[in-house]
Amino acid sequence: MTKPMNVLWIMADQLRWDYLSCYGHPHLETPNIDRLAGRGVRFTNAYVQSPICGPSRMSSYTGRYCRSHGSTWNGFPLRVGEPTLGDHLREIGVRPVIVGKTHMKVDTRGMEWLGIDPDSTIGVSISECGFEPFERDDGLHPYGSYDPDPDYDKHLRANGLDSENPWEDFANSGKGDDGELLSGWLLKYSNLPANIPEELSETPYMTGRAIDFMEQAGDKPWLCHLSFIKPHWPYIVPAPYHDMYGPEHVIAPVRSEAEKATTHPVYGAYIKSRICRSFARDDVRERVIPAYMGLIKQIDDQLGRLFAYMENKGLMDNTMIVMTSDHGDYLGDHWMGEKELFHDVSVKVPLIVYDPRREADATRGLVRDELVEGIDLAPTFLSCFGGKAKPHVMEGRNIEPLLHDAGRPAGWRRYAISEYDYALQEARQILGNDQKDARLIMIRDERWKYVHAEGFRPMLFDLQDDPAEFRDLGEDERFADIRQRMADAIFHWARQHHNRITMAPETIDRMSGREPRGIVIGVWDEAEYEALNKEPFAARKRA
Repeated sequence: MTKPMNVLWIMADQLRWDYLSCYGHPHLETPNIDRLAGRGVRFTNAYVQSPICGPSRMSSYTGRYCRSHGSTWNGFPLRVGEPTLGDHLREIGVRPVIVGKTHMKVDTRGMEWLGIDPDSTIGVSISECGFEPFERDDGLHPYGSYDPDPDYDKHLRANGLDSENPWEDFANSGKGDDGELLSGWLLKYSNLPANIPEELSETPYMTGRAIDFMEQAGDKPWLCHLSFIKPHWPYIVPAPYHDMYGPEHVIAPVRSEAEKATTHPVYGAYIKSRICRSFARDDVRERVIPAYMGLIKQIDDQLGRLFAYMENKGLMDNTMIVMTSDHGDYLGDHWMGEKELFHDVSVKVPLIVYDPRREADATRGLVRDELVEGIDLAPTFLSCFGGKAKPHVMEGRNIEPLLHDAGRPAGWRRYAISEYDYALQEARQILGNDQKDARLIMIRDERWKYVHAEGFRPMLFDLQDDPAEFRDLGEDERFADIRQRMADAIFHWARQHHNRITMAPETIDRMSGREPRGIVIGVWDEAEYEALNKEPFAARKRA
């Protein structure tokens, strides 16, 4: 490869792994994503480190688990000084750019304490998760707390869609029979076309901004994180996507009556919560899911536009392309809405990696079932650009061996782990437990999925005999040994170093067994010193 390597990292927000045709959806055709899978590797067991936007993304951007970076829920700042992928890439001359959403919340107090100007170069980097903000847009504006006046709103006003909140009034609302605005926040109106020309809606706009970046990127190697806001709620999509799918395309919910009678307090509290009660209704599912499918179809069409541009510019020859999501969406499965527990529809994500390098020719079109995690992408990107591994900082694994060799690497991970802090949620209010105890940890191996629930019994699922995760074996005495083994695995994981990030392993090895220069501890006399250090004791004095 004569041109410098680039990376295009595509993340769709709240995209379920099984809502792509290459992952088996029976009605939703995604040919452009499918073609990417045919040119790369498609992973079937990719897990995010938290089933909610902010913590999942902070793990992906740092290569570290939630217990390590500390940003455990949306709006919980990533602390100043937490190293990110952007920081690592900038060190080796790679330009890390964001186009779209990060869900990063700035640690303003930490920046004030350290005297960092938010508008300085380092201040902007810290505020943007280490990325250069070519176009930062987290949606939910202007009432959200991320950006009260984003460029997208200015773009809509410049195209004649002017209001106090064009994002909501046009991109995320429909119109009634009398021309009245009907908010896309209300699930009842998900079947309406969004009140906006399709070409001005969020997904085409952000795709165009990624193309704008590539047009002016120059010869310096870059990583472009194209982070779509959709198919995340509000569930409303412009014509012609609003009626491409109907109730006849809605897959029957994956749930059982036995689940509804769960004895697990946390799961039971979620089922009782308002959002889950809504999505347990068939009329809600039949109104929302067609719009959700339309939003995904629009993403696929826009990726076709982007990939055609890249082919025309020769960028497919030297750009690794990764397609994934930050978490899934229950959509009524397991009597749940949103994405806040650990069933696969929530915590497992699509992951497709196209590597243009010759070393990847042996795995093109391969489907792999090894356990991989969202935190694996950061060390993989660093290696792809020729950077030195940082295992003391990033807890993920470089997946290049899975991209370049069809065989299974020796010693590959046995477990995938995800965490969730439900302190702010209605479920905790129903339970009445203390916020410090509102903590869940999932661990799964090739067969078993175990969920530690602080203060309550665990949950356990046999993914081999019960792939739909209907039967919770968390209090079945026949599986006590399995539960103990999985609990021990969590304890082993929790005991690992996760904050010793300022000293590389080779530095520690080099220092091991040696006293600092000029210090002599526990040595009896000159002869013993000279035997240990292979130099005269007098030389120490001169030094």
